[in-house]
Amino acid sequence: MTELKRTPLFEIYEKYGAKTIDFGGWELPVQFSSIKEEHEAVRMKAGLFDVSHMGEIVVKGSDSLAYLQKIVTNDVSKLSVGGAQYTAMCYENGGTVDDLLVYMRDTNDYLLVVNASNIEKDYDWMISHQEGDVSIENISSDMAQLALQGPLAQKVLQKLVDIDLSEIKFFKFKDKVAIGNVPALVSRTGYTGEDGFEIYCQKDDAIQLWEMILEEGKEEGILPCGLGARDTLRFEANLALYGQELSKDITPIEAGIGFAVKVDKEVAFIGQEVLKEQKENGPSRKLVGIEMIDKGIPRHGYPVFVGEEEIGVITTGTQSPTLKKNVGLALVKVDFANLDQELTVQIRKKRLKAKVVPTPFYKRPRN
Repeated sequence: MTELKRTPLFEIYEKYGAKTIDFGGWELPVQFSSIKEEHEAVRMKAGLFDVSHMGEIVVKGSDSLAYLQKIVTNDVSKLSVGGAQYTAMCYENGGTVDDLLVYMRDTNDYLLVVNASNIEKDYDWMISHQEGDVSIENISSDMAQLALQGPLAQKVLQKLVDIDLSEIKFFKFKDKVAIGNVPALVSRTGYTGEDGFEIYCQKDDAIQLWEMILEEGKEEGILPCGLGARDTLRFEANLALYGQELSKDITPIEAGIGFAVKVDKEVAFIGQEVLKEQKENGPSRKLVGIEMIDKGIPRHGYPVFVGEEEIGVITTGTQSPTLKKNVGLALVKVDFANLDQELTVQIRKKRLKAKVVPTPFYKRPRN
């Protein structure tokens, strides 16, 4: 048995009633109260997540922009200091190494935030393509990351900072923000479909920050939240999860994140030829939303059929806490990806009826 990794917040999980599970080699809370209660708190009020298992890699040097342009699919030259960008790294065949965020902290100074299960793989991949004046440092073990999400997230965090948080627009960030007396990088990205902030701090400050935010958010009904609610929230908002919607065998175009693939940028990137062909001619497979007609929940890995032909596979599925419907994401042959296409999902020994529906399943109300 390999020992599970733990975040800097592990020692206080018990205090908040966490039920932990093995998630990609990490001992993490799946829930604190209940997945449905936490899900609803984020949709209606605010929730706080420990996402310190995510990885942070710093890229610096006079050739850092040219280097990043070569290894990621989005156009990093469009970033300015204080900006964040969603992107992917791909293999030569177009399959996905990882999806990630790039933060531009200064000229020739970038912070990459990668998925927890891919930290070592990503770092090795980046080192293997290193060239020019570029330094690459994995600082994951020094960092903690909290995510404060929900319509009241700004109201809660504003009590603890001197800056005007409304000035941090979507996919922007501010560094060296004092939250109480804890210095942090605060960004407005999010993985729940709601407004909110990612907060990066030194690992030794994580517990103080966690308790401070929960204390300040009591009035607003804030809850500590686990991975269960994080998954149902991101799924309803149609946000990809590596290992399910994205993998070494699934390209960003197939997974529906083509907006983060700039095939015509000046610098050729790894996997560009395959992705360009898929963008121009369409991929042979496509990620679609499905809703069950028969009673049953589609789960990751369940095969999908039209008639006797197996046409795809469920990447994520659940009973949506917001919609109260059994829905899923399925990677299917493009001929069967049209809205209202009827299909069946193999759930245990039965094939149950479903149909293709629009995504995202949930969009947050605009004021």
